[in-house]
Amino acid sequence: MQKQLIEYKKDDKIEGFFLLKSNVLRTSNKGGEYLDLVIMDRSGDMIAKVWDLTRPEMQEAKGIHSREVVKIRGVITDWNGQRQVKIMRMRRATPEDPVDLSMLVKTAPMEGKEMYARISETAGKISDPDFRTLTVALLEENKEKLEYFPAASRNHHAIKGGLLYHVYRMLETAKAVCRIYPVLDPDVLFCGVILHDIAKLEEIDSDELGLAESYTFEGQMLGHIVQGIKIIDAKCRALGIPDEKRVMVEHMILSHHFEPEFGSPKKPMFAEAEMLHFLDLMDARMYDIEKGLEGVAPGEFSDKIWSMDNRKMYKASFEEE
Repeated sequence: MQKQLIEYKKDDKIEGFFLLKSNVLRTSNKGGEYLDLVIMDRSGDMIAKVWDLTRPEMQEAKGIHSREVVKIRGVITDWNGQRQVKIMRMRRATPEDPVDLSMLVKTAPMEGKEMYARISETAGKISDPDFRTLTVALLEENKEKLEYFPAASRNHHAIKGGLLYHVYRMLETAKAVCRIYPVLDPDVLFCGVILHDIAKLEEIDSDELGLAESYTFEGQMLGHIVQGIKIIDAKCRALGIPDEKRVMVEHMILSHHFEPEFGSPKKPMFAEAEMLHFLDLMDARMYDIEKGLEGVAPGEFSDKIWSMDNRKMYKASFEEE
């Protein structure tokens, strides 16, 4: 069995089959062409480069598309504190190659059907009939896509089932904070948590493997926050949800990124909206820390984590004792 990407260290030689997540032809400062790729297996993904495209055996590499399985040979290098692969040879996998696709796709640690069932159970227990009706309706309409959709193309929860995993963990934390802070209305917060990223189903272009190499046209033009408000507005009007409740759900979606540069033109203006922002940020950061620490030996630091302002994270050695 071949090693997983997470197991490789700087200067290691690498050879094996991987899923090509993206493949972009670029031009260097010196005018030469190179390939900027992302390869992946079930342990995660890694940036890779093909610097020398002049060799005849590398001409095929230009025409290999994302979501194809490739066999590569190369070496692990370090660039700006992050591991990447310098590829020496690359070709498409053939039907005769011993490829197990399940070993090449990173998935959430829980099954999509199980997460959907647990989230739906909570939605069905929302006591306010309007918030319950809205939440259950949108869950049921999107059940099939929700069970495999990622939450992003590159950043947090960019894995099969990642969107539901993100919502599920936020929802479990929301249940805890509602017991601590009586100012919070669980009905409002649970509705906001479950629906805050529902428009990512329309923003991201994903297949059933949870691979998202790009965004839809509308996703690029509007983004999931604006798309989400459109979805909530239309559904609330169709269901006859009172205007105050409709606007509160729309505001939670509008403000959950908090900062204008991250897509939120308004900051939270009521308690549940404020808490939604913190739950979203916390789960995204914890996920990226968990991912960054995978494969890191006790007593060592991770690679730089982009979403954490390029900070490295430390794994304590006493955890092994």
